[in-house]
Amino acid sequence: MNVQNRTIFEGDNLPILRGMDTESVDLIYLDPPFNSNRNYSAPIGSDAAGAAFKDTWTLDDVDNAWHGEIADKEPALYQAIHTAELTHSKAMKSYLIMMAIRLIEMKRILKDTGSIYLHCDLTAGHYLKILMDSIFGKGNFGNEIIWHYFKPHGSKTCYPKNYDSVLYYVKKNGNQTFNFDAILVDYDEKAIKRYNRTDDNGKRYKLYNNKDGKVRKSYMKDGKPENVFRIPIVRKVKERTGYPTQKPIALLERILAASSNQDGVILDPFCGCATTCIAAERLQRQWIGIDLSPKAVELVKMRLEKELGMFYDVIHRTDIPKRSEKLPNYRTHKHVLFGEQEGLCNGCKTQFPFRNMTIDHVIPQTHGGTHHKDNLQLLCGACNSMKGTGTQAELIDKLHKYGILKAA
Repeated sequence: MNVQNRTIFEGDNLPILRGMDTESVDLIYLDPPFNSNRNYSAPIGSDAAGAAFKDTWTLDDVDNAWHGEIADKEPALYQAIHTAELTHSKAMKSYLIMMAIRLIEMKRILKDTGSIYLHCDLTAGHYLKILMDSIFGKGNFGNEIIWHYFKPHGSKTCYPKNYDSVLYYVKKNGNQTFNFDAILVDYDEKAIKRYNRTDDNGKRYKLYNNKDGKVRKSYMKDGKPENVFRIPIVRKVKERTGYPTQKPIALLERILAASSNQDGVILDPFCGCATTCIAAERLQRQWIGIDLSPKAVELVKMRLEKELGMFYDVIHRTDIPKRSEKLPNYRTHKHVLFGEQEGLCNGCKTQFPFRNMTIDHVIPQTHGGTHHKDNLQLLCGACNSMKGTGTQAELIDKLHKYGILKAA
């Protein structure tokens, strides 16, 4: 592993993820922006004062090369994102591109025994589920965890909003780390009353008649497994930082206990107020956090001392880790052009897969055109053949003549 324990990276998480070694992390939990079309900031006077992030998305927020990278490596995924643009909006497309390019790297750095937990809500959760199915494989979907936080939102004209979803996937189904006892919760009072007897060892049981009429004992198990986590929002003054989207430490502790072991490596690529890091420290896991804001470093140091009563040396890095293996060529002219053209042929304006596009000179070299990127475009096979050694203007004229392009 090329990153030390208790490291907080300050910066864009994509290049940092790309710099991390392959199969080096045991569990990833991420609580990314939700495409809520809102901007967030911590209140003045709170521990998190100064922390802020925007959750509004346009194509200007997306690197053009990301379009091509996704379409090149994951063509079905890019088609799903394109469909989201048609069914929802360009804002959703932009958000999903931002998420997809990062999730691809998260899959790479997960160990074969690893798991990933993606926190989301109803704003984009259904679209993110399609992304996760495409990247991690639908057969590696474990479950949808419901975090029910008892705080109704809404009005008399709609249902209350009182839960978030956490999408749980594994890297390789059947090979994952999973501690079943960690997800067991206590029985409610009604269930306890049904088990109204106690044996000599103090274990509760009830009596029942089986099919042959004999009286049998049924012992109460240690707890019951649930995928609905009934955990209140952050209320304790000691835990509350004022960070606008802070999650309770009890939620993270249950997730980490279920899908990792002591000394396992936990990564939170959108670590915010560092709740994942604190939970990992409490459970004796190693941890790495990434956040755009330098406030994350301050908060993790403050919380480690305030909530755990100890001072820890936290490594603050603003550089990119150096990966031990050779990095692939992420960015080429074709990747960038695909993004600039949004996957459309620059002739017939039809959507095509990445592999069906050909780099072409806008002004042919025979007419003085250069190899400079500004003179390059992507054409589908049919348009490239029709253009031949002619100019782009001649191609457009032919497309109009044959009715392939309609007059503006």
